[in-house]
Amino acid sequence: MRPVYLIGAGQTPVAEHWDRSLEQLAGAALQAALDDAGQPPIQALYVANALGGLLNKQAQLGAHLVAALRLGAIEGYHIEAAGASGGAALHQAFMAVSSGVYQCVAVVGVEKVTDVLENELNAALATGLDATAEADQGLTLTAGWALLQQRYSYEHDYTASSFAPWPVTAHANALHNPNALYRFPLNPGKVAGAPAVATPIGLLDSSTVADGAAALIIAAAPQVEGENTRTAIRVAGSSLASVPLALGARPDPLWLDAVARSTIAALAEAQLDADAVNVAELSDQHGIVAALSLEASGFAPRGMAPRLAADGAYAKGGSLSLATAGGCKARGDTVGALGIYQIVELAAQLWGEAGSLQVPGVRVALAQCLGGLGATAATHVLVKE
Repeated sequence: MRPVYLIGAGQTPVAEHWDRSLEQLAGAALQAALDDAGQPPIQALYVANALGGLLNKQAQLGAHLVAALRLGAIEGYHIEAAGASGGAALHQAFMAVSSGVYQCVAVVGVEKVTDVLENELNAALATGLDATAEADQGLTLTAGWALLQQRYSYEHDYTASSFAPWPVTAHANALHNPNALYRFPLNPGKVAGAPAVATPIGLLDSSTVADGAAALIIAAAPQVEGENTRTAIRVAGSSLASVPLALGARPDPLWLDAVARSTIAALAEAQLDADAVNVAELSDQHGIVAALSLEASGFAPRGMAPRLAADGAYAKGGSLSLATAGGCKARGDTVGALGIYQIVELAAQLWGEAGSLQVPGVRVALAQCLGGLGATAATHVLVKE
């Protein structure tokens, strides 16, 4: 297996893009990534999208975007794994380049959700759950995480306000991210006083699903031939793991086993341990998602993530800087495109191009996105060379 490098990245703002189609969003992000990489020829396009078939009534997005974006006679693939679609698409691209099948490929994550009513959107999001055991019984993603938070709080003696550090930190970081959906501060009192969405999860501990697209150029060489480029970023580890979709089918619902297995595998491939990671992007649609992910990834002992968060461990400059561009809560949750946005933001940190969001001395970054209630976990480790 040969080394794999990230040589270009691009994104659109996360927003309600009423005047832009799915194709236009994907094209803008891909053009930005290609420009960033020096316009290398690409041999394949991997499209991460979770809801296009349901909401945009368009399947075959790989072939569709290859044609719509006039990319020529290259291969197009559509990868779907609910909220883990972006990480799953990057994992497929990583394997294709590392094995020698391709020299240079593009990965685009895109989601267009704001053209439908809320009930239709929630029903589409619920397809990431077990259809028979959960979605058909009325469970939603937020309600599922709320059940886990109730049990977690009971076992470890927390209240709903114990999870406020995650949205507060996310909003503090997003103030300086021009591509974020929400650019205003929060404080713990506002989070605690917000109306309930699914008890004990409140409105200000819930992310908003929005439109956006992000793109990466992945290659077997760290730069376009003849170009003077930035410090190389190597995709040092890439792993995907899955467990049963239904919470009731898991022996310990509070242990995200797919997260644990994918993190262990990605770090092992990178020949690193969790202590080496400087910055991370996780699925953090609610504080409980971040807490369980941090614990399963080895960044916190079981039951301790909220206490560490309260002490500033995951704020910018803490032991692990998390959600430096706002995370799902403040940047916005782009569902299938989430995993690609994460890598774009981490690349800026590793290249030293994050501006006022920059964390000093970043050399190792970790990105992880989840499908459903943690049924799929895709983890990537990026190293600055």
